[in-house]
Amino acid sequence: MAKKILLIEDDNVLRELITKRLIEGGYQVVQSIDGISGLKAVNDEMPDLVLLDIVLPGMDGFEVLENIKKTKSLAKIPVVILSNLWQQEDIDKGLKLGAIDYFIKVNFASKEILEKIKNILK
Repeated sequence: MAKKILLIEDDNVLRELITKRLIEGGYQVVQSIDGISGLKAVNDEMPDLVLLDIVLPGMDGFEVLENIKKTKSLAKIPVVILSNLWQQEDIDKGLKLGAIDYFIKVNFASKEILEKIKNILK
């Protein structure tokens, strides 16, 4: 059975691009376009991994991450941040809140993300 990845990303083009790459990589993908529905999807779908944007409508990614990590049933789900926030303080905050990695969108290559996800889900 394919591993399930929840992608919480509000940019349509990027969300579709990443989804396509993940499906090609053999993953099942669930999409969410904002923080509130993203957090609900984590609860409903119990994904194997969450790819999380930070700048989201409704509830930002830091709040989503915080909620995931303080909920006992969700806390073990690995979260990888994918954001345009590139300042060290944002990266540090995301990692401190429990993300296992932090990718900067402008620097990312989808192959790189697929490799990282494959390693995390081994």
